[in-house]
Amino acid sequence: MKADSLFRKTFPKPKCVIGMIALPPLLGYPEFAGVNSVIERALEDLNTLQQGGVDGVCIENDYDRPYQLTVSPEVLASFTHIATEVAGHATIPVGVQVLLNDWRASLAIAKVIDATFVRLDFFVDRVRIKAGVIEPKPEAIIAYRKKIQAENVALFTDVQVKYSELLEPDKSLTTSTQQAIAHGADALIVSGKVTGDAPSLPDLQEVRNAADEFPVLIGSGANPENLSALFAYADGAIVGTALKNSMAPEEKVNRHRVIEFMRAANAIKMEAG
Repeated sequence: MKADSLFRKTFPKPKCVIGMIALPPLLGYPEFAGVNSVIERALEDLNTLQQGGVDGVCIENDYDRPYQLTVSPEVLASFTHIATEVAGHATIPVGVQVLLNDWRASLAIAKVIDATFVRLDFFVDRVRIKAGVIEPKPEAIIAYRKKIQAENVALFTDVQVKYSELLEPDKSLTTSTQQAIAHGADALIVSGKVTGDAPSLPDLQEVRNAADEFPVLIGSGANPENLSALFAYADGAIVGTALKNSMAPEEKVNRHRVIEFMRAANAIKMEAG
């Protein structure tokens, strides 16, 4: 079985687009507006994305700020409940990303709601972020996925992710790419330096060359104007910023932006066959 088979099984068509569902603040945060309100908002974003023609969605608790390395029980409980509702209404693949580095929570929720993938910002790179130093734990992640019988949940893992300082200064993107593949990633994610910034084409090309035919996704900054250039080296994109008018917590996914993005994506898909 090919190492990337979970990705190809989930997204068999070329140049997939995964839209983000960024949940408003969850239980335990002062801005939490009630679970029914969050569910209503999440389902509205899901419907907008599905009707616009995206290939999948990823649910994240992006507005639980300040970010914590692992989430509290009340966040885990509310996230699971909300994600269950989203998955129950979805007609496309659903993924999970529990911020900031809670891979156990991401995998557990994905298993419970029958999600198809998780996004993990940190996998094989030792980095420093505002919350502290992140030590790579790929073996522990793979072991935990096996322990909870979630081997069918694909791992979409970032390499040298945004908002982080690499603590291995001589480590190349090629090395990170090769390590992630060797340690069991199912797809690789390349981002810019911050949210909304696309990866540089030289960085993206380096990952593409090192990955060969292994799946590579754009993790930030894709938009209708740069998508053709990015998709020359990538198999898909995870998109959030380009589908909203702003990144304010109250901002919903914008229908017209989704249509505009997918128009550009579908033109490229047709050329890719």
